[in-house]
Amino acid sequence: MNLLQLALNGLAAGSIYGLVALGFVLVYKATEMINFAQGDLLMLGAVAAFVAIVGFDLPYWLGLAVAVVVLGLFGYALDSIVLRRVIGMPQFAVVMLTIGLGFLMRSGVSMTFGTEPRQLPTPFDADVTVIGPLQIADVNLAIIAGTGILCLGLWLMFARTRIGLAMQAASQNQLAAYYMGIPVKVIFSGIWAVSAGTAAVAGILLAPIALIDPNMGAVGIKAFAAAVLGGFASIPGAVVGGLIIGVIEQLAGIYAGAGVKDIAAQVVLLVVLLVMPHGLFGRRGGKRV
Repeated sequence: MNLLQLALNGLAAGSIYGLVALGFVLVYKATEMINFAQGDLLMLGAVAAFVAIVGFDLPYWLGLAVAVVVLGLFGYALDSIVLRRVIGMPQFAVVMLTIGLGFLMRSGVSMTFGTEPRQLPTPFDADVTVIGPLQIADVNLAIIAGTGILCLGLWLMFARTRIGLAMQAASQNQLAAYYMGIPVKVIFSGIWAVSAGTAAVAGILLAPIALIDPNMGAVGIKAFAAAVLGGFASIPGAVVGGLIIGVIEQLAGIYAGAGVKDIAAQVVLLVVLLVMPHGLFGRRGGKRV
């Protein structure tokens, strides 16, 4: 298979990893919590989109928007009702709580949605774009384009809007932000909402190439490796790390076998932790004041 073809396929998969990794980083930068339920939020987003588009027969784009809004509200409630109670507790307690929440999400979906894999229909399911020797599935182009648009939108929100600047301020220094009149608790819940909404988009983009089932959130393990690779506190690093993991997986699958492809993300994670524990874009030191 053409090397460029492999790279493009890897970029599509890596875009999903990057979006989920972005959710990890957003929450960590603001609250210093690691949300191991991020992959399960992706799964909930895909399920919500399926219910909206197939169950309620909404147009694809409207169903997508409904799913993102629903997951955003869910993420906001998750922080304000549950996770806020463990602020200040040891990281181990937070990790175990988010892992437990992930189990609850999967169990809840299994009981209500069922365990049978489902296919989410999209406007670009079977189309292929041919560019010279390359044959690119339109669904892969949609994944890459969707990731780029979402990243641009998040950058504009953080850099150009008052709420985005407030989120940055709260993530840098909670006490200073509070004294400046920023409602820190509301802002943190808003960050969880953005993180959950981003995971929902990732789930919707992943659904056409991976069947929807309660265990599809396992992609979060690869996304965690991507976040570590990029530098766990770096937003651009999360996306770049995801793209690198995606390309490495594709190359490993062809040149080293399917078994190596399945563990490529974990191998990269171990190597980065040993050689470059701060990641590609990570920085030493504490927060700015």
